[in-house]
Amino acid sequence: MSQAAWWPKISFVFILALFATIQDQAASHTSVPQPSNQAFCSGPEYRQFDFWLGDWDAFDAGKAQVVARARVDRILDGCVLREDYERLNGLHGQSFSLYDASRKIWHQSWVTNRGELLTIEGKLADGEMVLAGSERAADSAEKLVRGEWKPINGGVQETALTSLDGGKTWQPWFDLVFRPHSLTAADSTSADRDAATIARLDTEYQAAVKKNDAAAMDRLLADNFMLVTGAGKTYTKADLLQEARSGRYIYERQEDAEQKVRIWGDSAVITAKLWAKGTENGKPFAYSVWFTDTYVRTATGWRYAFAQSSLPLPRVQQ
Repeated sequence: MSQAAWWPKISFVFILALFATIQDQAASHTSVPQPSNQAFCSGPEYRQFDFWLGDWDAFDAGKAQVVARARVDRILDGCVLREDYERLNGLHGQSFSLYDASRKIWHQSWVTNRGELLTIEGKLADGEMVLAGSERAADSAEKLVRGEWKPINGGVQETALTSLDGGKTWQPWFDLVFRPHSLTAADSTSADRDAATIARLDTEYQAAVKKNDAAAMDRLLADNFMLVTGAGKTYTKADLLQEARSGRYIYERQEDAEQKVRIWGDSAVITAKLWAKGTENGKPFAYSVWFTDTYVRTATGWRYAFAQSSLPLPRVQQ
């Protein structure tokens, strides 16, 4: 083969190799470091306080009367232990506990709805979490505080002591026992009361629809309300208010029956059978559907947040 025949091939291969080298160098300068998949707070020391996790009723030691409700869970990807504590006398506080790996100690900050702040630190010793610190009283006197948590018979005991003489002597502050929360008569009464409220509100809403009372509907519906029908159509709060104001529906009947309310904390679900009869732009209609409505408790009361209805029922089922 002549030099003229193979020289272009060599040149082409050289150019390709040079281009690949330039690309590799550019990629090395522009590549973005990928985040590590290493999990934070995954060591066993971060789990030392896990015996306190749970939904608890709190009792004064040796007493049978519940004095508070405490919920302890993990937040921030499991790095922080959060306590939400509600005492029957109106005190509401939260604590946040974190293992500080840099110092190999536990830190806890406690804050309340009465403007109180307490920070304590310590370690797990002989199966007990012992945290201590100081706080200033109203008269500026320094008070030392020591708290001890330990698992006992399916629960947790928290004992607190205080000292006003720099730790020379200690006096009992409180002694609490946390036991798994159980449904009480008070809880049952509250749930029954909420269920009655939801049933009343749902009946009130259907009455507002029947009268095309947009103002009442606006008051009951959550701003982000959504209705999904059995046919797959969706309606927002604005859609339903516009429909009520248009007056194109005239209802003779808009009534629900067979109501069943279920309460889960600050959420409620009601199922019922709705019978609607009237005219749409003068054209008669009549149908029955099953529906499921969801209500959510807000700072201003219960709000109707979501609804889902079935397709119209066959007449034999109506």
